[in-house]
Amino acid sequence: MKKGPRYHVKPRRHRERKTDYRLRLKLLRGKKPRIVVRKSLKAIRVQFVEYSPQGDKILVSAISNELAKEYGWKYSVATTPAAYLTGLLAGKRAKDKGIEQGVLDIGLYHPTIGSIVFATLKGVLDAGVECPHDAEMLPKEDRLHGTHLNKDIKPIVGEIKTKIIGGKE
Repeated sequence: MKKGPRYHVKPRRHRERKTDYRLRLKLLRGKKPRIVVRKSLKAIRVQFVEYSPQGDKILVSAISNELAKEYGWKYSVATTPAAYLTGLLAGKRAKDKGIEQGVLDIGLYHPTIGSIVFATLKGVLDAGVECPHDAEMLPKEDRLHGTHLNKDIKPIVGEIKTKIIGGKE
């Protein structure tokens, strides 16, 4: 173990490679709510988070499992269309709470063109929440509607999208 007056132990979350504190500080300086997107093997979570000195405060949250429980989604909740619909659901809830804009926080994920993270951003944008972004990073419409997975998904995505936007929850 290193010792000495010049040795500095890094914060625990930095050592565990869970938090990039430089990126976090840049996002917090904007004073806008962060649109936090986290994915796992089984689900996608989208949260609107506001900074406070006592700890971050979650304003709005949506998880892709809600699509199956409340909207009749029959396919995997960890796909690109499910990510888009989860972002749309979170964006709709944010608009209902009066949140007009945010900044995307993808954490330690690598920004890949057309990825699930940017599919959720597209859903948030379609719900009417403003977020600075590069349009080329967003996935194509056929991927958002799931035609690359199964031809039967496209009408279901359209139905669920109208349910979410129409406010029929």
